[in-house]
Amino acid sequence: MTVIAPARATAPAPPAFAATRWEGAVAAALTHAPYLGRLLSRRPEFGEGVTEDWPEQLLREAIAEALAIAGAPPVIEDGMRRLRRAKDAVHLAVAIADLAVAWPLARVTGALSDFADASLRAALSLGVCQIAGRGEFVARDFADPDGPAPGFALIAMGKMGAGELNYSSDIDFSVFFDAEALAAAGAREPRVTAVRLVAPMVRALEAVTADGYVFRTDLRLRPDPGSTQVAVSIASAEHYYQTLGQNWERAAFIKARAAAGDRACGQAFLASLEPFIWRKHLDFAAVEDVHSIKRQILSAFGSVELGDPAFDVKLGRGGIRDIELFAQTQQLILGGRNRKLRKSGTIATLAALAEAGAISPSARAALQQAYEFFRGVEHRVQMLEDAHTHRVPADPEVRARVAALAGFETLAAFDAALLEQRRIVAEIDHQLFGREESLADPMGSLSFTGVEDNPETLATIARLGFARPEAVSQTIRGWHHGRIRAMRSERAREVLTRLTPKLLRAFAASGEADHAFVRFAAFFSELSAGVQVLALMEAKPALLDLLARLLSVAPALSERLARWPALLDTLIEPRFAAPLAQDAAGGRGRELGELLAGASEAEARMNVVRRFRREEAFRIAAQVLEGVASAADVGAAYSDLAEVCLAAMADVALAEMQRLQGPQPGRFAVLALGKFGGRELAEGSDLDLMVVYDAPDSGGGDYYARLTQRLISALSAPTAEGALYEIDTKLRPSGSKGPMAVRLTSFERYYDEEAWVWELLALTRLRAVAGDAELGARAASIARAALLRPRARAATLEQVAQMRALMQRERPARDFWDLKLAPGGFVDVEFIAQGLQLVCGDAAALGANTGQTLAALCAIGALAPADADKLGAAWRLWRDLHQLSRLSLANGRLADAPAPLMARLGALSGVADWAGLEALVRRRRDEAREIFVRLIGAGAQAGP
Repeated sequence: MTVIAPARATAPAPPAFAATRWEGAVAAALTHAPYLGRLLSRRPEFGEGVTEDWPEQLLREAIAEALAIAGAPPVIEDGMRRLRRAKDAVHLAVAIADLAVAWPLARVTGALSDFADASLRAALSLGVCQIAGRGEFVARDFADPDGPAPGFALIAMGKMGAGELNYSSDIDFSVFFDAEALAAAGAREPRVTAVRLVAPMVRALEAVTADGYVFRTDLRLRPDPGSTQVAVSIASAEHYYQTLGQNWERAAFIKARAAAGDRACGQAFLASLEPFIWRKHLDFAAVEDVHSIKRQILSAFGSVELGDPAFDVKLGRGGIRDIELFAQTQQLILGGRNRKLRKSGTIATLAALAEAGAISPSARAALQQAYEFFRGVEHRVQMLEDAHTHRVPADPEVRARVAALAGFETLAAFDAALLEQRRIVAEIDHQLFGREESLADPMGSLSFTGVEDNPETLATIARLGFARPEAVSQTIRGWHHGRIRAMRSERAREVLTRLTPKLLRAFAASGEADHAFVRFAAFFSELSAGVQVLALMEAKPALLDLLARLLSVAPALSERLARWPALLDTLIEPRFAAPLAQDAAGGRGRELGELLAGASEAEARMNVVRRFRREEAFRIAAQVLEGVASAADVGAAYSDLAEVCLAAMADVALAEMQRLQGPQPGRFAVLALGKFGGRELAEGSDLDLMVVYDAPDSGGGDYYARLTQRLISALSAPTAEGALYEIDTKLRPSGSKGPMAVRLTSFERYYDEEAWVWELLALTRLRAVAGDAELGARAASIARAALLRPRARAATLEQVAQMRALMQRERPARDFWDLKLAPGGFVDVEFIAQGLQLVCGDAAALGANTGQTLAALCAIGALAPADADKLGAAWRLWRDLHQLSRLSLANGRLADAPAPLMARLGALSGVADWAGLEALVRRRRDEAREIFVRLIGAGAQAGP
């Protein structure tokens, strides 16, 4: 999403001070900022000769003093006194240059950060003097660029890491050490030594003495600060971030840098964390964590409205943190794929985002202007008393001082500027984060804490439409207690808390609340991790509604999604909802070809094809379940998908044969039969295949038999990505006793001289689908010629009837809803179409698809229009019911259909209820069976 800036008025630039720039700045400091006034009175020499060069000179001298302490540390008390005097100089220089509008924001924050780095180096040297002086390890030369303590790295975090310290900022840094390096320097217990070294460092910086302090310190950004020491070994830290690291820690490390100590060691450590910080894929969990942080901020500062100028410019709505989180969220999502976005500074990040097209140039300009304005206000608030605060004073008199320091002539003008900038930031921020929602359901309380059901929660669940609220409540409480793998992380439980009301409403809207919830629970309990799935559903509410509908209609989907949760990612792709009927011809083949271009090894290509088939089959399934695609579209789509996958696997099989056995001795073609040949595949259908080849008379049989076996293995063998299809080759000449691959001349002779009638019926659906196109066309031509040979009508149809009677004896229908084998079902309709093709002798009637064949037979007069209408209606009903049942039910048994599926089947068939559907099925079946017996015959009566 490209974020654009709202309409805005031009933000007022602070007017210049009345006197000359430098005199005016000093006067403002003395008049309006008590802390700066005290500095000038305590250090009168600092206020003399204020010129353009004065602040830079003061800063250089202060940094040089800190580095001198680092290079030749005195006793700690002397070092502390010198550092504090240097800090006074820096604070005065920065304040006067800032008030004089002589330094831009980047120079102000950079000067404070540069001094912080030098101070940290000085504090480290002072600490090393104490620890090494006790003989705990042997220090390196204090002038060494990588510090006196080998393997001891100080990583600057937050604003210090980004070089963006505010005027009275504390400094965030973390201490990491290389145990081996410290041991090599003589530390007998490296961890103890590292921890002991931190205490004098911190004291040197933040202890308040008669000379003040240097910096307050914050070491809480280390791994798990509640249970770890202030110094963490690099080995332990790497393990923590690889296994337990959270998204807020990823965001923190965007700004991290090795600021002091063994910087080479620190830089190597940060380099090792790059895969943790920068993810290659779209990360909705990261977005959700930022949402969570924002909710926490709003809970603490929610009472401050956008219309109040007395607000916290760092954490309040429309302030600095909103801008920083806005930029960092985009970095977390996009930075893994775009290295140009890996900036530490906020302004640099906004510029990179605009260049990448993630935000508009106008939004970048608006956010940068607001950021610089608020940072300036923040500094002036802190100049009042050197307090670590970011709140614009509520007292109008005190706020007027801040306004004066900011160069505004009136408090009203200052307040107006604050409110305008807040409004601009809040509007841009809303485009990314949206409105914050209550975690309660409008219908009542939803609480799943504790060990007992909450009565108010049970009542709310019942009002939502659940018949068994206790079961729902107990299941959700079990999730919160981590009783399934997906919920064994705190982050997952936090996301679930926010998502639960939406989940329950989505299930209630599906029409069968309890059933949908049970199916979701079954899916959810099989997941190994839940954060990504839950965060994706919260980020995309429409996806949650779709998932609830799919699971209520198709219980079988819950098992598939549990095994392959990445399928949910396909739901957010624009192509997912594009109707199947609008798919471009050859589009699947082209898409699969592009995916295969990056895979060279056979197994890698097999896995690519399996992933592609799984995702596209899921898309097809969702469209028919949603009513977007017709059963005819679905059968064609499944068949087209099988065809492109088969062609890819044929290429893989041939390449492997040529690698192992040399060039093929001729050519081959793969022929489809059965429902694959008729382009009538459904979910889970196996593929009826036959392989023919043409090679010199002297050989080729063994080669193509092995090629066929390799092709079957490539299609059906399970890999890490599962299997593709079950393969059936029993329809080849001589069935399972015949050769795996059939020579073209043998193929022609067999169907000319030896084929049984049932084999000729199967031949009506033959279609070339892979391999050599010209050879496939020749095989199809031979099949057509065999089907068109003159035959005795009565004898042929009698054999068809006898074969159907045999099927009834050996494979009777399972129940009333067995659409295939019940009298008048699929088999009867297909046998009528195929039997009439055999005896009519008209090429115009030949066709692989049953529905098209019935229409063709009617057109040439081989089937009466009334019979064609009845058979067509029956075949379409069986097809529609078959497609939905195979998608929805693991066993395909319509007798087990849940209520939402029953309703969907009834609507599809144009009846009001399940009883109406049963009556319709019985009528269509009786009609089809009557036509079969009349046109084909009854065959031998079925015996016991």
